[in-house]
Amino acid sequence: MIRRTGFVFDRWARRFMPDPMLFAVILSFVAFALGLVFTDSSPMQMMRHWYGGFWSLLEFGMQMCLILVTGHALATSPAVRKCINKCASLPRSQSGFVFMCAFTTGVMSLINWGLGIIWGALLAREAGRVSMQKNIRVHYPLLAAASYAGFLVWHQGLSGSAPLLVATENHFLVESMGIIPTSETLFSPMNIVMSAGLLIVIPLICVSMVPRGHDAVTLFSEVDRGTSGDDVPIETDRRNMVIAERLENSRALSFLTGASGMVYVVWYFASNGMKLNLNIVNFTFLFTGILLQGRPVNYIRAVSGGVKACSGIIVQFPFYAGIMGMMKGSGLAGVMACWFVSISGSATYPVYTFLSAGLVNLFVPSGGGQWAVQGPIMVEAAKALDLSMPRTVMAVAYGDQWTNMLQPFWALALLGITGLKAREIVGYTMVVMLLTGVLFMAGLLLLPV
Repeated sequence: MIRRTGFVFDRWARRFMPDPMLFAVILSFVAFALGLVFTDSSPMQMMRHWYGGFWSLLEFGMQMCLILVTGHALATSPAVRKCINKCASLPRSQSGFVFMCAFTTGVMSLINWGLGIIWGALLAREAGRVSMQKNIRVHYPLLAAASYAGFLVWHQGLSGSAPLLVATENHFLVESMGIIPTSETLFSPMNIVMSAGLLIVIPLICVSMVPRGHDAVTLFSEVDRGTSGDDVPIETDRRNMVIAERLENSRALSFLTGASGMVYVVWYFASNGMKLNLNIVNFTFLFTGILLQGRPVNYIRAVSGGVKACSGIIVQFPFYAGIMGMMKGSGLAGVMACWFVSISGSATYPVYTFLSAGLVNLFVPSGGGQWAVQGPIMVEAAKALDLSMPRTVMAVAYGDQWTNMLQPFWALALLGITGLKAREIVGYTMVVMLLTGVLFMAGLLLLPV
């Protein structure tokens, strides 16, 4: 049944799912039209909201490019490549490859969402290559979809934006809801049970969609463009090098540079514990990669290979920032949230909060950004209904991550590294979204916080 549903959704997505760039453009027009219809904003005001937000994600976009580039350079170093190869070599069947990609990406995403994205993308590509070496027929788009599906749990983990924000002193809603420690959100019984369950359920759903018999499959060799080995370190004869070439190939220079950065990394974690954010993840990836690549020229070549996958992020992030500007500036995000609040009761409020967060996430695909525009409405409604604030926070977090399985925003890095198109994986991730949606709603209704 699940396999057949996956086939139907895959066929639909391949026919109707536009390129992520066009998806962002279409959503821009949809947000513009909804703002005109459901708010008091004029066309010119919506244009101003759009432009006002258009460049607001430049810092975040640069961080995303760096996590892709530095992660790629780190993963293509000899030591890490061996580690990924070892992990990818463990499965002995198509189902094993799919389960491994979904499960390990889920674990990494619970540690840090950026780590989960880059791990899933690189592991999917490596698993596709290894499956070819083992002569195992693996449907490569499903392999990548499984890796992206593992990312579904990120907002339940240590880098969850909304739960971490409300646990911070003087956060912007502190007067309305106070400070909520992570022991009541991320480490609550509800979230622990949900996280553990999803780590198993998501891989099993993906395995259930594995093609059988004579079903059509797309192999890694049909997608790979023969460039995946371009970033392999090259040994150079040093005897005839000029001074510039000796510097480019200096192991001492790489060691000195990498070790200098790692001194700060050690100090940071010693002082702050496992308080991860994008900047420290990128910093760690950067200097660890310099160390492990061995020579400056090898690192430069590895970075060049990763840059090729950044084009989607560079062009599309401003469009999503513009959508966020329209949603926030016009009040449209609040209007959408209020639609669900207006039909909610004390029993159904967590479910409707979850569904509204899923809808808003299609237009504001940023956990922190979404909480900023939706959080105040949901908190006030929870206060009026005298409901649990921690459950409300996690309902928004669950909804935010849930519709990422339809929204290709977070898949851009994976698509760039795997060489696939959004329409080739979204059909499968939509099945994961529908089935896990039932689990999320049941957990919000039945499990204790």
